Amino acid sequence: MAGAGIGGLTLACALRRAGLSVTVFERSDALKWVGAGLTVQMNASAALRRIGLCDEVAQAGACPTDSAILKPSGSALTRLPVTRIQEELGLPLVCVHRARLQSVLLAHAGEENVRMGLTVTAFHDDGQTVTVRLSDGSSVTGDALVGADGLRSVVRGALLGDAPLRYSGYTSWRGVCSDVPSATPGLVSETWGPGARFGVVPIGFGQTYWFATQNAPAGGQDAPGETRARLQSLFGGWHAPIADLIAATEEANIIRTDIHDRPPASRWSRGRVTLLGDAAHPMTPNMGQGGCQAIEDAVVLAELLAAEGPVDAALAAYEQRRLERANSFVTRSWSLGRVAQWESSAGRFIRNVLFQLVPRGLAARQVRALVRDAE
Repeated sequence: MAGAGIGGLTLACALRRAGLSVTVFERSDALKWVGAGLTVQMNASAALRRIGLCDEVAQAGACPTDSAILKPSGSALTRLPVTRIQEELGLPLVCVHRARLQSVLLAHAGEENVRMGLTVTAFHDDGQTVTVRLSDGSSVTGDALVGADGLRSVVRGALLGDAPLRYSGYTSWRGVCSDVPSATPGLVSETWGPGARFGVVPIGFGQTYWFATQNAPAGGQDAPGETRARLQSLFGGWHAPIADLIAATEEANIIRTDIHDRPPASRWSRGRVTLLGDAAHPMTPNMGQGGCQAIEDAVVLAELLAAEGPVDAALAAYEQRRLERANSFVTRSWSLGRVAQWESSAGRFIRNVLFQLVPRGLAARQVRALVRDAE
């Protein structure tokens, strides 16, 4: 397998649990602890429960009590009673530091099965096995190859061709800092302003993950040492705890990334080679489903590979089961981002009114449907 991200490690855990051997090749030398959090939504928790990891993942992060979309003033456009839905479905929504989640998955995947500092550079499928060439010049052979190597996947490029990424029109900043007193305990929020957003996600262990977006041309950079000042100029006048979170984050721990995805692909697999997670269906983060869909991919693929039958048939069945669902999130996430990043006052007024008119129970019904469809 290429890639030891969330999807790749989840697949390794699931395959080991099924009694299958797996080797993962990861380009990084070690897990990174800088500036990254994610939300394991209830559909992903349902998938993790199928491989016995739901409870342990929940203990690695924090389960919020409420979720809200807010205006810069702090008034709510919409709220979701997270605790009530978690209790109803018997599944946690977990906000967690990405590296802490990876550590849990790595322990179950087996560190001996993950080779760090290596990338897959090429492969050959002869119909019976797949031989992979690695960045150190060595080669290994296995029954199948799974490309879980992210947005700029080498495996995808060889399988589907090097189509350009699609730029969303907005850039992002991410950071992790210590909790601040002005934050509302248990609240996950995203605040929508003119062409900009700010998200606040408590991830447990005394830490908060935050993210910000702004409409901007691709390829922009902040001057050295001026990122926090820029963020304060953009968001410092918004409601608490936004300014405090920016101030509490070390400059070196703020990551800026332009937001890209790819248009939905019509296939992910060929023969004994397939794709998973961002390599298969990279999506903008607007629905918080990128990592969650990778987890779903991994559990379904492991179940199919563990069943008796030809490997290429298992990969074809995996694509058939997963492609339409994952691609729907690519499309919906892209569309939501366009609406959330509106700049015009008239457009934002109409959007905000429509969101406030949404029945309180609709969002909860959508979460239930999300989990039901995952199962």
